[in-house]
Amino acid sequence: MYRAHLTVEGIVQGVGFRPAVYRLANELGLTGYVRNMGNMVEIALEGSHEGIEEFIERLKKDKPPISRINSIKKEIFEVNEASFAEFSIKESSSSSSGTSVIPADVATCSSCLEEMMDENNRRYLYPFTACTDCGPRFTVIESIPYDRERTSMRDFPLCSSCMEEYLNPLDRRYHAEATCCPICGPKPFLYRDGILKTPDPIKMAAELLDDGSILAVKGIGGTHLVCRADDDEVVKRLRSGLGRPNQPFACMSPDLESIESYASISDVEEEALTSRRRPIVVLKKSRDYCLAPSVAPGLHNIGVMLPYSGLHHVLLRYTEAPAYVMTSANRPGDPMFIENTEIIGGLQGIADYFLLHDRRIVNRCDDSVVRFRGGEMAFIRRSRGYAPEPYEIPHVAGDVSAICLGPELDVTFSVLKGGQCYVSQHIGNTSRYDTLLFLKDAVDYLMGITGTEDVDVIACDLHPQFLTTSYAEELASRFSAEVLRVQHHHAHALALMLDAGVDECICIAADGVGYGDDGTSWGGEILHCHGSDYERLGSLMPQRMPGGDLATRYPARMLLSMLRGRYEGDLQELFSERYSDYFPHGEREIGVVMRQLESGLNTGISTGTGRVLDAISAALRICGVRTYEGECAMKLESEAFRASEKLNMPFEVKEKGGRYILDTSAILLDVMELIDRGEDRSEIAHAAQKAVAEGLAEMAVLAADDAGVKCIGGTGGVFYNEAISLAVRDYVTERGYRFIQHRNSCAGDGSVSLGQAVAVALRYR
Repeated sequence: MYRAHLTVEGIVQGVGFRPAVYRLANELGLTGYVRNMGNMVEIALEGSHEGIEEFIERLKKDKPPISRINSIKKEIFEVNEASFAEFSIKESSSSSSGTSVIPADVATCSSCLEEMMDENNRRYLYPFTACTDCGPRFTVIESIPYDRERTSMRDFPLCSSCMEEYLNPLDRRYHAEATCCPICGPKPFLYRDGILKTPDPIKMAAELLDDGSILAVKGIGGTHLVCRADDDEVVKRLRSGLGRPNQPFACMSPDLESIESYASISDVEEEALTSRRRPIVVLKKSRDYCLAPSVAPGLHNIGVMLPYSGLHHVLLRYTEAPAYVMTSANRPGDPMFIENTEIIGGLQGIADYFLLHDRRIVNRCDDSVVRFRGGEMAFIRRSRGYAPEPYEIPHVAGDVSAICLGPELDVTFSVLKGGQCYVSQHIGNTSRYDTLLFLKDAVDYLMGITGTEDVDVIACDLHPQFLTTSYAEELASRFSAEVLRVQHHHAHALALMLDAGVDECICIAADGVGYGDDGTSWGGEILHCHGSDYERLGSLMPQRMPGGDLATRYPARMLLSMLRGRYEGDLQELFSERYSDYFPHGEREIGVVMRQLESGLNTGISTGTGRVLDAISAALRICGVRTYEGECAMKLESEAFRASEKLNMPFEVKEKGGRYILDTSAILLDVMELIDRGEDRSEIAHAAQKAVAEGLAEMAVLAADDAGVKCIGGTGGVFYNEAISLAVRDYVTERGYRFIQHRNSCAGDGSVSLGQAVAVALRYR
């Protein structure tokens, strides 16, 4: 007889792992036990050597659908007598030296949904139905090990029927910590100046929505503001209340057929929409688009998701609308509201009614957002359904641990421990005080849940004025840790290289802004990345930004700067005639900006690709003021999407100061010439956008030739633009190079903290 001791690490708690172990052990005639050990699962087995080995192989293959095994450590030895009479599931223990993998929230499974829609089932239309295969995880867990008494479900003692399921190892609700029913579980209610008396608050909520009301709807990890998406008047009223005049809203539809009434869905997009992760998927609007123009104004695409919670399924069951707007319930830049009192107080005057419930949200977690470029998925925001599942960082040797704080906008943070990087849910704009507090609370939580007590390194952005940078100093003092400052675009590149599994590449880092080694704003860079080092081998032409941040809000300022000294006519007269309305103070401001450029006062230097795309957008009178991040460039992409691609625009790459430079002023001059010739605006937009893309690609190819590197990558927010991504890919691959892009991480700032963790791993290996 043989005895085995196994320790299993991965996503193995709260996902039906122990009952799966129990069933498999009994099937193979093995005795022993299984139990949670704080942040791993311990398994003891007795039986034949062959039976134990078969158990291990079958466990890897037949594990529960939402589990993940990172490692199985095993000890097998021969014994003379049996220690166990049967196989059992033991109570959890909090003692462990392993690292925790907290399961992410997942959508309601088909079995639970079938019960919810069965009139004869005791969970008929009950919106909090869940089992070991679905429901909230990360958003309800208070501490480990993951048992009900350590979640917000502890507020709801199980009734006798639920308890019977919960204690039966053969039931799919065995130790399903979020399980409940209408008798013992959370209750929804409708609020307006007090709780409204109604036998069916969700049905009444749907009726109010269909009649043109705006509702705040509390969900699994946060709150949405909801209204009919086909009612332009109510969508505009929601915009006015939120102070978001143009930012696109995401929508939720009851089913794929409803989505197809206003958007096109490819096979890979359908797969993402219907996955257990249920992200928002950015789809192209169809020719029969039937939603309100104000849902995603000026764009050719729209963010869409399917119901992922029981409450969503029940709510959308009652509506005839093709979609509801479902946008995060928060003031711009602030975290989502999650507590009932703050939801009501914070959204008064915006929401007409409040559909709430009495289950506490432990961790707020925004919806994830993905987009497909040429059939390949890219994360715009990696949050609900994915966070905080870790990335493996193979570079780590030893036990270096770190907290990596990201940049300032679209922040996530990461905890690096034991060779695994736990990337947080979306945090947001940490220049806002409430969001910074959210970041600090979330750091403490994720450290606790991963058992991280000692920290060797705090990583942060190079920018000296970010609040995350000052927070890094605070944490370094608290833990007596080193501070590692990582250049913004290098962090982008390292995240991409981890994602693609490469150790060296020429990286095109294209975004709006990142603090450069020379103290200027970078954002159109060609970096040679190898190991922990990088070299800047190329960039866009440095351009002045008159007024600093004002030039990012009013892109005509950038246009004026880029044309100054190169335009042959009277530049002030041109701008007075064509663009005076793009300056808040009209012609007088144009003169001020001209003098500002002459004097060099308050005119920082930028090589940002985002600033160039903004200037093109302004030149074509597509967008004259940025009201949300990336607006001008996004609207430029949508204008270019309509083109027949009949125009081509040249680009010019020079060598200056030891690096390649793309002349972006020449591209803008060509744009102005094509406007004067009366060419179609969409065609000019496409040609200019492609010239920027191919100019970046040409610099990367030249740098790769020089360095003898065969891999070229694209990172930064500009690579969310499908046309630019594909243009760069085609240019690079046609010249014999491998091209890599983000697939399991964000091209934008959401994965900067992951890149910082890679920098730590490389530096301290």
